[in-house]
Amino acid sequence: MKNDVKSRVDAMYPWLDTVYKDLHAHPEIAFQEVRTAGKLAAEMRKLGFDVTEKVGKTGIVAVLRNGAGPTVLVRTELDGLPMEEKTGLPYASRARTQSDGRESYVTHSCGHDVHMAAWLGAARTLVELKSKWQGTLVFIGQPAEETVSGAKAMLDDGLFKRFPKPDYAFALHSWPLAYGTVGYNGGPVSSNSDAIEIVFKGRGGHGSAPDKALDPIAIAARFVVDVQTVVSREKDPKEFGVVTIGAIQGGTVGNIIPDTVQVRGTIRSYSPEVRAKLLDGVRRVANGAAAMAGAPAPDVQLIAGGAAIVNSEELVKRTEAVFQDAFGATNAQRMPPMTASEDFSQFVDQGIPSMFFFTGVYDPKDVAEAQRPGGKPVAFNHSPFYAPVPEPSIKTAAQAMSYAVLNVLKR
Repeated sequence: MKNDVKSRVDAMYPWLDTVYKDLHAHPEIAFQEVRTAGKLAAEMRKLGFDVTEKVGKTGIVAVLRNGAGPTVLVRTELDGLPMEEKTGLPYASRARTQSDGRESYVTHSCGHDVHMAAWLGAARTLVELKSKWQGTLVFIGQPAEETVSGAKAMLDDGLFKRFPKPDYAFALHSWPLAYGTVGYNGGPVSSNSDAIEIVFKGRGGHGSAPDKALDPIAIAARFVVDVQTVVSREKDPKEFGVVTIGAIQGGTVGNIIPDTVQVRGTIRSYSPEVRAKLLDGVRRVANGAAAMAGAPAPDVQLIAGGAAIVNSEELVKRTEAVFQDAFGATNAQRMPPMTASEDFSQFVDQGIPSMFFFTGVYDPKDVAEAQRPGGKPVAFNHSPFYAPVPEPSIKTAAQAMSYAVLNVLKR
């Protein structure tokens, strides 16, 4: 089976390369993935899948039945990010869109284009090997992963009521590892995600007379510094937890004290206990900063995002043996969980044994150089310079997904 998969992915690569570069050059942001979804839907229909579009706004579901056997879900994401690409690649994106009321560039700087190409490659491989397995494939193209809202939108649209509920679910993510490698782990493999939205209230006035005003910028500054003590002094240092403030907006010019300041950030954690502690700490410190200044209580919104993805240890062990046989023990290894978040957890939390794994995208020499002290780092996901090496990255991902799915289908 190993050679059957590899030879088929190798043979179809020119098609995958064309699709990948087209997707890369024409990204779309969350819930705007109309062109992207249409392209994937058309390709899946050519392969013989029964395709339904506009599931969860812009999502697609492609189903292929091949006799009695397990039902297996394979997910890819559709959306790009509202940022400018700076890779200089000949197929680089120059697409623009409206994001939060502002015009922005769009790019696939998180590898979703690699995922979509691998998703198609795995689908075609499984179709070509239909005589080797029995079961039902449910390939879904999920919108809005970057806003951690697309999986819920699909579930709210009746995903597992309108279509077969899977016995197993798989998803992969490109990562700044060496191409040809696969990483995975049992248990948590991503973080819980919560958004911070706080408006600190003051009293505006002249910059030369701060005693006649109540400065919300000073209150926000105190909060930004003090909130880190929740992480460093209240959380168990052995447990992962991060509070990051990514945006502060307030005021118009240097000599006017504004009435309000908006602070936005993110909270990441693995365990429910740490998540609860950080959420409580952020709210408490925000209220405390305002109280110390004699200011009105701030408006504090802590918005739940994605939950941590928890892989099935049993499914990971079962798949690990196949990955190590296919890629070698040195190229298929366990790795620590990522600190980023993913809403694939929405599907996992429906009670489906699942596995989320990682595939490499960079030249092994560049990755080795980056790991040396003082070495040149490789661009991480969400960097404007994130540039996977297409052929080995897509081939490895398509092969890995094919092996994982075949391993749980009835033979």
